[in-house]
Amino acid sequence: MQTNKKRNSKTSKRGNGHGKKKKPLNGLFRRIPSYLMWTLISVIVVVYIFFFYRTFVRPYSFRWKALYGDVTYPDGKIRGIDISHYQDEIDWEKLRNADIQGSSVSFVFIKATEGKDMLDENFNQNFFNAHKHGILRGAYHFFSTKSSGREQADFFCRMVQLDEGDLPPVLDVENIGELTPKQLRKEVLNWMEIVEKRYSVKPILYTSYKFKTLYLNTPEFDSYPYWIAHYYVNSLQYEGEWKFWQHTDVGHVDGIRHYVDVNLFNGTYEELQGMTIEPEL
Repeated sequence: MQTNKKRNSKTSKRGNGHGKKKKPLNGLFRRIPSYLMWTLISVIVVVYIFFFYRTFVRPYSFRWKALYGDVTYPDGKIRGIDISHYQDEIDWEKLRNADIQGSSVSFVFIKATEGKDMLDENFNQNFFNAHKHGILRGAYHFFSTKSSGREQADFFCRMVQLDEGDLPPVLDVENIGELTPKQLRKEVLNWMEIVEKRYSVKPILYTSYKFKTLYLNTPEFDSYPYWIAHYYVNSLQYEGEWKFWQHTDVGHVDGIRHYVDVNLFNGTYEELQGMTIEPEL
């Protein structure tokens, strides 16, 4: 009788499912192919590293740079910024009344084009708002080594309508790509000459101190106003003439949520106005 009871008991447990043994948790993972498991682990590790960097490392790294940049702000009163779509939406009312080391925002250069067919997505909005809020404005082109200077100049001229009172157009040259120094100088000079003819004003050449010295330090470029990029120094080592100095890329300005390039004009506000495009006769 006891044997039958035990047998019946087991049968009953099988019937209602209460007698099943729980499988270990890692049983599920054993059924996943090893390569998928390692892929999952790799993704988790990458996400964790990215989160850690964005949350803890990057903010403090940029804060240090910004602090260093603030400490070495050069003397001068006529300050401005340059912007592109990377600054996202801008509060122009706040920007108009912003303060940069005791000075207002006197001018703003706005990215317009890049290469032979790329228009900055925020250019038209930014260009309009700068004029609307009474800030001297200018437009710049980011030079590409993938197309000719003529193609890029033609594209810039089609996309950008500069008016009386606007600052001269700017060519931003930052890399040589696969060009030789001689080829680079030829293409850059082509851009400058075409654009000068179109707007009847000398374009501004923007590049770093090192790049200018290595590749664009020949006499034909001396007649163009120079905008030098050279960060975190009290004074410039460049011995030639310059009009603008981009002295930090991690500035803070009211109206802009992100870091922004801050620049100094080498002269008075009246001299800055004297550089603007004059009315056609």
